[in-house]
Amino acid sequence: MTTGLVIVNILIMLGILAVLFYMQKKHVSFSKRVFIALGIGIVFGFALQFIYGVGSEVLTKSAEWFSIVGSGYVKFLQMVVMPLVFISILAAFTKLKLTNNIGKISTLILGLLVGTTAVAAMVGIVTAVGFDLEAVQINQGEAEQAQTMKLEETYGGIEGRTMPQQILDLLPANPFLDFTGARPTSTISVVIFAAFLGIAFLGVRRKSPEQAELFAKIVDAFYAVIMRVVTLILRLTPYGVLAIMTKTVALSDFAAIINLGKFVVASYVALTIMFIIHLLLLTISGLNPVTYIKKAFPVLAFAFTSRTSAGALPLNIKTQRSLGVPEGIANFAGSFGLSIGQNGCAGIYPAMLAVMIAPTVGIDPLSPSFIATVIAIVAISSFGVAGVGGGATFAALLVLSALDLPVGLAGLLISIEPLIDMGRTAVNVSGSMTSGILTSRITKEIDPTIYTDMNQKIEAEA
Repeated sequence: MTTGLVIVNILIMLGILAVLFYMQKKHVSFSKRVFIALGIGIVFGFALQFIYGVGSEVLTKSAEWFSIVGSGYVKFLQMVVMPLVFISILAAFTKLKLTNNIGKISTLILGLLVGTTAVAAMVGIVTAVGFDLEAVQINQGEAEQAQTMKLEETYGGIEGRTMPQQILDLLPANPFLDFTGARPTSTISVVIFAAFLGIAFLGVRRKSPEQAELFAKIVDAFYAVIMRVVTLILRLTPYGVLAIMTKTVALSDFAAIINLGKFVVASYVALTIMFIIHLLLLTISGLNPVTYIKKAFPVLAFAFTSRTSAGALPLNIKTQRSLGVPEGIANFAGSFGLSIGQNGCAGIYPAMLAVMIAPTVGIDPLSPSFIATVIAIVAISSFGVAGVGGGATFAALLVLSALDLPVGLAGLLISIEPLIDMGRTAVNVSGSMTSGILTSRITKEIDPTIYTDMNQKIEAEA
């Protein structure tokens, strides 16, 4: 009986996938197909949970089959992330226009990423205080206790590590190992390695122009091939979003979400405020925020459903290009944003946890010195946070340990972690794109006609 029901669910999923494929053949826009897939996934997920109930064998087995499409799509994106990060940074150096302003552009992007993360920390603190969030308000069930023990074990690996030691962890002692993503800081290590090669290229270009030209052509050729791979993968986005959202909704523990509704609402209020701040920054710079929302929807929807900033990198870069950002700046902003200044995971989340946990050890979370310390530590610790699942937890461990707060209490929100992480990831990606757009605007390299042209938007059909 169970097998038959699982087969029925799989057939329904295949039927919906077929409808999306038909829409593609009828040239329905990419954005509309992503939005439709998102909506159908939510409805289908709710229907499955209503019919079978949380934890049912039919639901679990059906979700495993759905993962072939959903998780498979994310794995394809993750497959191309490290090569794309590496070649994107390297290609940025081979662009003559960018290399003339390389120092200014890098400083602006890094400054905006870290600056907005500091602002995100302030938003997290204000929201946590406004909603009167405290860790003692949460009942510890089996899942929370298990997560607490796991975090305490993880903390043992980084306990006592000074800030200089954490900075050293960012450096690529073995770049080939970092290409495998073996360390939490592997992404930024690859960025640093690529930057060294790029700087070396600039030196060679001055002394041996012919060799530099050959190298630039090789880099451009590899970049073209990698971007073609990205295009092929992006064609699968509506299907991936459908399967991911269906599984996420179907397996969500809504009873736990209702019990911790105050924390969910507070988190999304903070994330919404931070997104509005991104829009205000664009408005102040003279750009239409509505245009940004329309063009950024596909990548934000994917980041929301997949919960991976790294997996969203290809769409991130393409979205910035559709907004008139030069290729080099888009590459830098997208790649740096994976490991530096993630507004949601490394900004809002650790700051809210710090305010929630502080009273348990007798610290006044409203103390000006405590607030200033939290903001400073959050901004510094935002370097090297991995843009994949678990990045927020890693950021929280760094911040809480630096503040001498009990890191195990971060496990109290494990039951609602997936739901909150969806919004955090979308804000991470928005912050990365905002830094690229604003940098282009400040350096006067953005193309306003492309920004306003709604025909210039993400399409994965080419």
